[in-house]
Amino acid sequence: MYTHILIPTDGSEFAQAGVDHGLSLAKLIGSKVTIVTATEPFPTPTGTAAWVVTPSEIKHYEADCKKAAEDMLASITATAQRMGIVAETVHVPDARGAAAILATAQEAGCNLIVMASHGRRGVKRLLLGSQAAEVVANSPVPVLIVK
Repeated sequence: MYTHILIPTDGSEFAQAGVDHGLSLAKLIGSKVTIVTATEPFPTPTGTAAWVVTPSEIKHYEADCKKAAEDMLASITATAQRMGIVAETVHVPDARGAAAILATAQEAGCNLIVMASHGRRGVKRLLLGSQAAEVVANSPVPVLIVK
């Protein structure tokens, strides 16, 4: 049924619940997985900030993000391999999480997305946003939310 599962993560302890569940499900049903992480663009100052961003600072930020993503994805890939799961990884730089998840699901041909959600409601959800809610609302494939 589900032959290719997309598992998004930001590397947080909270997101690990989605990773663990996605890998367990993939093992159970013999599915391959793609693990995706996205890193936000360099935060640019707004208003009347005295700080001027230099190209060197942006390059350093991008290199740090790339290294952190590679390390995190390598760790998850090693876990998948120990479980006997075929896993690919994708790092999407300069992107919001939901947009990266949806694009990767389509590009990789995934037919299920398994991800964690805080399950916020009401004002907290409005103020903090919800990548999971955006994915659920816009995904053409089923989304399994792990709380």
